[in-house]
Amino acid sequence: MIDFTEHKLDNGLTLIVHTDKSTPLVVVNLLYKVGSRNEHPDKTGFAHLFEHLMFGGSKHVPDFDKVLHRIGAENNAFTNTDVTNYYEILSAENLETALWVESDRMMFLNLNPENLNNQKSVVVEEFKQRYLNVPYGDVWHHLRSIAYQVHPYQWPTIGKEISHIENATLDDVQDFHQKYYAPDNAVLTLAGNIETGAALDMVNKWFGDIPSYSAENGQIPMEPTQRERRFLEIEAEVPLDALYMAFHMPGHTERDYIPADLLSDLLGRGKSSMLYQALVKEKKIFNNISAYITGTADPGLLIVSGKLNPDHTPEEGEQLVMEIIDKLKHNLQDREVQKVINQAESAYYFANTELGNKALALSVANMLGDTNIVNTEIEKLKLVTKEKLEKLAGKLLVPSNCSVLYYKSSRR
Repeated sequence: MIDFTEHKLDNGLTLIVHTDKSTPLVVVNLLYKVGSRNEHPDKTGFAHLFEHLMFGGSKHVPDFDKVLHRIGAENNAFTNTDVTNYYEILSAENLETALWVESDRMMFLNLNPENLNNQKSVVVEEFKQRYLNVPYGDVWHHLRSIAYQVHPYQWPTIGKEISHIENATLDDVQDFHQKYYAPDNAVLTLAGNIETGAALDMVNKWFGDIPSYSAENGQIPMEPTQRERRFLEIEAEVPLDALYMAFHMPGHTERDYIPADLLSDLLGRGKSSMLYQALVKEKKIFNNISAYITGTADPGLLIVSGKLNPDHTPEEGEQLVMEIIDKLKHNLQDREVQKVINQAESAYYFANTELGNKALALSVANMLGDTNIVNTEIEKLKLVTKEKLEKLAGKLLVPSNCSVLYYKSSRR
């Protein structure tokens, strides 16, 4: 159970406070409700670009890292399909420094040609090194493009095309900042050695005067139901043939999200999973194989991915994966279900022993619409049964709901 209080400033900023007097630290977690799902199809990668731009200095804090490192603070950020998140971990006595830094870059970010060109160069280089010039680096570009037809999840967080970042103008990024980097589009969570009253006073002091911009997230187009198998085959100079299968699944707040997550665990979480035991250990068809979910706010994907041993093909691999899935639908054992429930429960409690994880979980839950999700999901987990999983597998894990990518090696 994570205790918290929740408050809304006059400018729309949401403040969540979790008090923990057992630590000398405070975590400052500032989540902006903007990810790649909020981008225009012709201007993608902007949320990730902004993750970098936000470290380019502001009117009163030209060097964020220098200021924060001087007080011994740890800080970082990440972007995904749904959010952009910034955090600091520091001693409670230095909390106001972090609030000053975050408020200044919310209000007075240095959006100038020099900063933009510098960060564009960094992101373009990252695009090349991590997605274009490494084996299998472009998998998500291909897989997302066939799994999604209308939803913005059809491109990865880095962006659809490198040219979208190269061609970004100062007007483009200023418009993006004004639209999304505003207090009424943000969730600020303070977790650690801080009382609610003191937290409210400090946050009002540093953020209360920042005007809201009535952030326009717009209407995200919902993906229609997939009704037939989709397929793409590509060839590249990679070490081994690989198979990727993407099944549509519910979004994070939907009833069947947790059961779908457990299905992925049953199929491919670790070396005791059904796919690994059958296709890696016993039959030695795959070099490795796993299953996982994208964990998105809107309906996402349950992914099966694996690299095949020489002399075995993706066609063979797909057929065998579907045979294992068929066994899951009709021959699931109670002990297997209980094992993955126990693993998920342990992971939940272990994650929530760490202050930063609790701060992030509170922020994400609020973004999803109900901060108390952090406390209710564990109860939903305990209600999952073998029968529910078999029924859901019969609905989700079918060819008509699957997008398949064969990533073949040209070295053969």
